[in-house]
Amino acid sequence: MLCAALPEATTDWSKWRVFFCDERHVPFDNPECTFSFYKNNLMSKVPLSDEHIFPLNPNVTVAEAADLYIEKLRSVFPGNSLPRFDLLVLGMGPDGHTCSLFPGHPLLNETSRITAAISDSPKPPPCRVTLTYPVINNAACAVFASCGAAKADIVQQVLEGKSEEPLPAARVKPTNGEVIWILDKGAAAKLTSANQKL
Repeated sequence: MLCAALPEATTDWSKWRVFFCDERHVPFDNPECTFSFYKNNLMSKVPLSDEHIFPLNPNVTVAEAADLYIEKLRSVFPGNSLPRFDLLVLGMGPDGHTCSLFPGHPLLNETSRITAAISDSPKPPPCRVTLTYPVINNAACAVFASCGAAKADIVQQVLEGKSEEPLPAARVKPTNGEVIWILDKGAAAKLTSANQKL
């Protein structure tokens, strides 16, 4: 949706800075590389400077890549304050994970780092770098987009579930911002009528 819509947007591209909420630690020519997908399908179609795009470094260890990503974040968000993004575009997996924050994983409780490495992702590839909840929940706006009836159960669980341990996507609650869910009829099919306006 982004690749189709953003090239038609009227915007000052010089003001954009594009980071990745999470990224697989793979070479740029690997089909699993998120950066390369967007570089080929979006960034090649808009006047966005390469200096304003911040990919992961795949040529170091995943732990080093996470540290280097902190440096990239600090080049745009200097100082010790939490980075505050205007917008995070998030996905949600069939298990309710978002970014590379998976159910039951220790990274759900990470509070000291703004990015973190994961080398045991339950979804391949195993090595990734992700933003952590302190940064995610400091955003001005977080947007989820989910489509298809196959997502209906997990959407209902995330938005209306009452479990003691909420799924990772349900923990996205900006302290001074908003969460927007974009759902088609299939993904929203099991929500109560009170939430159908989502």
